Amino acid sequence: MNINKAFLFGNLTRDPELKSLPSGTKVVSFAIATNRVWKDQSGAKKEDVTFHNIVAFARQAETIAQYLKKGQSVFVEGRIANRSWDDKDGQKKYRSEVIVENFQFGPMTGGAGAPRKAESEAPAAKSKVPDMDTIEYPSDEINPEDIPF
Repeated sequence: MNINKAFLFGNLTRDPELKSLPSGTKVVSFAIATNRVWKDQSGAKKEDVTFHNIVAFARQAETIAQYLKKGQSVFVEGRIANRSWDDKDGQKKYRSEVIVENFQFGPMTGGAGAPRKAESEAPAAKSKVPDMDTIEYPSDEINPEDIPF
């Protein structure tokens, strides 16, 4: 059995570019950066950043292009694909990409993906969100002996 699966969580390094194939299928391409932090033998903190090319098709492409922007975080699940082409000078070029099978938007924090203060306080924005009942959880500690199983 063979497995080709990639799981990446990182930040977009550029805005997604939405295009259409000759068949009419939408395709979006973007890149995300992931990082790794470790300490070397002398105890100094080191960091390594890796950039990944990502491609999505159809409805996923449209959703990504609509909602994701540079700096936002995203979780991507997909498969690794390699493609090659000849450039205008006749040299063979290669590119590895992750083809999206599933994705999830990352958390909206105070970074690039967060709405600006003026937008979040606009009266029109408040009227779009319906009033919802909230669940009130007890502040008491749960006693494991009270659990019936």
